[in-house]
Amino acid sequence: QVQLVESGGGLVQAGGSLRLSCAASGRTFRNYAMGWFRQAPGKERELVAGINSSGTSTYYANSVKGRFTISRDNAKNTVYLQMNSLKPEDTAVYYCAGRPYTYYGAEADLYNYWGQGTQVTVSS
Repeated sequence: QVQLVESGGGLVQAGGSLRLSCAASGRTFRNYAMGWFRQAPGKERELVAGINSSGTSTYYANSVKGRFTISRDNAKNTVYLQMNSLKPEDTAVYYCAGRPYTYYGAEADLYNYWGQGTQVTVSS
């Protein structure tokens, strides 16, 4: 069993930055691929960024490419999402998710474990 706890969300002006963190419990975090998803009101949950278990491979949605960076520290059981040049359309609840495989997946139902979510609001 893995528990995920996100932090770092908040209100920021357009053009600003936020860093989300997701702390995982358990000793097998290094065996999990991780993803950051987001869900805006009335929209489906979408994968924003993914990272493989060793941190050597990453994925970004086209909408955030060049602005967001996903990283992980397996010694600290933590995955991060650095978000720069934020836009109002980035406003959503952001979730971290984990799956006990080497590689991430694009679909939410591929992930076994989820955090509670953290709100990110970008004002114009």
